[in-house]
Amino acid sequence: MLEKKSNELFLSQEQLNEFSKIIPTLKCVVLNSRQLCDIELLLNGGFYPLTGFNTEKDYNSILTNMRLTNGTVWPIPVTLDVSNEFADSLVPGEMLLLEDFEGDKIALMQISDIYKPDIEREANMVYSTNDIAHAGVSYLSNNTKSVYLGGTVFGIKTPKHYDFTNVRLSPSQLKTLFSKLNWGKVIGFQTRNPMHRAHQELTLQAMRLHDAKLLINPVVGMTKPGDIDHYTRVRCYQKLLSHYPDKHVVLNLLPLAMRMAGPREALWHAIIRRNHGCTHFIVGRDHAGPGPGSDGVNFYKPYDAQELVKKYEREISIELVPFHEMVYVKNKNTYIQANKVEENDVVGKVSGTEFRRCLAEGGDIPSWFSYPDIIHELQKSYPPRETQGFTLFFTGLSGAGKSTIANIVMSKLMAFDGRPVTLLDGDHVRKMLSSELGFSKEHRDLNIKRIGYVASEITKHRGIAICAQIAPYQAARNQVRQCIDPYGGFIEIYIATPLSICEKRDRKGLYAKARKGLISDFTGIDDPYEVPERPDIIIDTQELTASTAADKIISKIQNLGYLRS
Repeated sequence: MLEKKSNELFLSQEQLNEFSKIIPTLKCVVLNSRQLCDIELLLNGGFYPLTGFNTEKDYNSILTNMRLTNGTVWPIPVTLDVSNEFADSLVPGEMLLLEDFEGDKIALMQISDIYKPDIEREANMVYSTNDIAHAGVSYLSNNTKSVYLGGTVFGIKTPKHYDFTNVRLSPSQLKTLFSKLNWGKVIGFQTRNPMHRAHQELTLQAMRLHDAKLLINPVVGMTKPGDIDHYTRVRCYQKLLSHYPDKHVVLNLLPLAMRMAGPREALWHAIIRRNHGCTHFIVGRDHAGPGPGSDGVNFYKPYDAQELVKKYEREISIELVPFHEMVYVKNKNTYIQANKVEENDVVGKVSGTEFRRCLAEGGDIPSWFSYPDIIHELQKSYPPRETQGFTLFFTGLSGAGKSTIANIVMSKLMAFDGRPVTLLDGDHVRKMLSSELGFSKEHRDLNIKRIGYVASEITKHRGIAICAQIAPYQAARNQVRQCIDPYGGFIEIYIATPLSICEKRDRKGLYAKARKGLISDFTGIDDPYEVPERPDIIIDTQELTASTAADKIISKIQNLGYLRS
């Protein structure tokens, strides 16, 4: 076992030379986006005192007690998940090579544990829920492989970044900068959204209250699906710096994969910011909360996160700076905490929904809400809705009428609008993109993911994608929505034609073959179709002709603002 001599976990050049002969012989794990974020913070000391991915004992201790087995506070598991097949080829003590998707060698890992997690228990303990509407639970359920590997990691190189390299300092580099600037007290501010005037006022008040400087430390790894991309956000943060007192603020990016775990995540964020040299950490309302669950109620209470961090602040050696929601009071022309608003105060409000609508429609946004240069940056990435791309996602049983209606909609859109329209029909995609796949649940999900990826690229480049396939599983449809939401519109269209009608229309004789057992895993017969939970449009072709159904869909697209009137 190699020894660790600092918070960073990189091999020396001498050690690299020692391992160079065996590296080509090692089995390899290609790290996904979340794992790349985790390995970077492991290697650079952001996850100190972790020295690798959690062992089984540490994993279980974190779930139960929010501590490592040695008693150190640590609230979130940091795990390396692999497939059953790959895990079966491994033995404890073996060395692995960890690479990024381009084949760059990032780290070595000495395996100490190979274990199967209880995903349901992990969800309940970390997120306090098993509701798939929770982004963290959704990731666990849909993206996590079945076996975890625990063990120490040894860094070869930091994962590559080509953007904003001047504000990607490691924890040790950041601490050195604070020392050169002679900053004694540093307040860390976590954000995964653009910062507006309320956020700025909150940080200014915190700086005055604690006589401290500020580290704006936005997350630029994985955040909540649908969040504004980090490129746009960082340009906004850079604009905001000019509105702070000179030499009082540093911007530095954090390559963290958020779990959206509310209170536990807030405690985790505080520990990470301590490792980056902060003495104080701001925890606001519903810190790292994922929003409402399937029942429409938020997963965590507004100030649960503050209470948990307060409980551990001495033990983790960073001071909590708690804040309530900040609101603009028009009659006082200032921002104050919401709990200090007086009876006769007039509060200015711009909801998130209204703000997004103003961006999409080019509406006026009050100067008290955000600075014009920040709004300009957001408008560059979020043009009016009528120029954005969007995806029409048809789903329904075989024979429901998806392809027929989709083709009519495509013709009408091409006659109506100048944007390119691409039809991704189920049968055609199967031949061109997924010919090697069968019809197991795993292969069906993979087929839908491929379609979603292509549709997201079309949408990103402001085209129109029309997807028409059975897509029987809700989780896969949710993943496609999450893939497309950041780039434009996603409109789910459920063709709700009953099974009995679909069987009567069975031109290919597939239902008859399935009834006789000649075809297995056929949707609607011996494989389930999960009815969409909240489709944007429902079409029953018993009641509407294909042409009328297409007109209804075009009308909905117009009402949503995606087509010029």
